[in-house]
Amino acid sequence: MAKDCSFDIVSEFDKQELVNAVDQVKRELTTRFDLKDSNSDVVLDTDKTITITTNDEMKLKNILDILQTKMIKRNLSIKILDPQSIENALGGNVRQVFKLKKGLNQELAKKIVADIKTLKLKVQASIQGEQVRVSGKDKDDLQAVIKMLRTNEDSYDVPLQFQNYR
Repeated sequence: MAKDCSFDIVSEFDKQELVNAVDQVKRELTTRFDLKDSNSDVVLDTDKTITITTNDEMKLKNILDILQTKMIKRNLSIKILDPQSIENALGGNVRQVFKLKKGLNQELAKKIVADIKTLKLKVQASIQGEQVRVSGKDKDDLQAVIKMLRTNEDSYDVPLQFQNYR
């Protein structure tokens, strides 16, 4: 009897790399001439949100650009940032909160399972909490699923990773 092979589709990010990226942004805020005296701050709150506070919206966009650049250099997808609306803060400052996306929600997991079923391969996809497990007898079928998901990754609003390939 052939042994089943499987892998998990997840959406996660490296917390330490995110901490390092935010620290680099904080360091750059103190050295860049246009942001040096702007009373700007970037705060990472318990791996759930990033809060940017500064004088005006132009500087906010500059700081966000710096953050995204640092994230990309550290192999973090900018899809994990879920921007909230810009709000006024104390002292005439502006603040924007970015929620960090982690895990697959039910709606997205169902979409991924439906996309896998359209391939008409002999694989089974099952939703297990915040991840999707894909199993089948043929490793080539599993690799075809991974290839399809990578080519269609733009249609999903979160970055996908593939783990536990057995």
